[in-house]
Amino acid sequence: MIQQIASFVVNMIDKTGYFGIAFFMLIESSFIPFPSEVVVPPAGYLVSQGKMNMYLVVLSSLIGSVVGGLVNYYLAVRFGRPFILRYGKYFFLGESKFQKVEKFFKNHGEITTFVGRLLPGIRQYISFPAGLARMNLFRFCLFTALGAGIWSIVLAYTGYFVGTNLDMIKEHINKITIVILPTLVVLVIVYIFTYKKYLRWRNYDKKD
Repeated sequence: MIQQIASFVVNMIDKTGYFGIAFFMLIESSFIPFPSEVVVPPAGYLVSQGKMNMYLVVLSSLIGSVVGGLVNYYLAVRFGRPFILRYGKYFFLGESKFQKVEKFFKNHGEITTFVGRLLPGIRQYISFPAGLARMNLFRFCLFTALGAGIWSIVLAYTGYFVGTNLDMIKEHINKITIVILPTLVVLVIVYIFTYKKYLRWRNYDKKD
């Protein structure tokens, strides 16, 4: 079934070009569950056949990802807060807990958005807490683009070298994810250390 979907996507991208990549990645990055593994790797395969340009494939994927993320962001801004304040207690998320989550995301939204875009199962939905916390829109787009750009490059080059075989694509992506995860852990540790150092400097500066 998935292989048939991949074949369908390859044919669609072959016909619709870069617009098709952006459209499918918009869907993948919104609240609709749709695997990016069946979108960008086939486009990377078409690059290896000389039918597409790698830079434009990545750019199209990035644009679609950011626009899809904005869909979730604005849904959270428009409907998220009233919904959680009204029904959150039924999901063990009362107003006090929600305010803590909101405060955390306001202070650490950039690193959370960037890291979230690189984590399987999370990248599609990380835009919701950003919208709930009303994260600065420019920063949201910037860090979404950074994370989505890296993921798009990984997917595109996987398709370039592997082709459209989904089993091989998943195998290679899993190996790459194993490399990415420790890198993200190190990045978060560096961020925490830097942030704490910044807080100490700010508190010291206020005392003076």
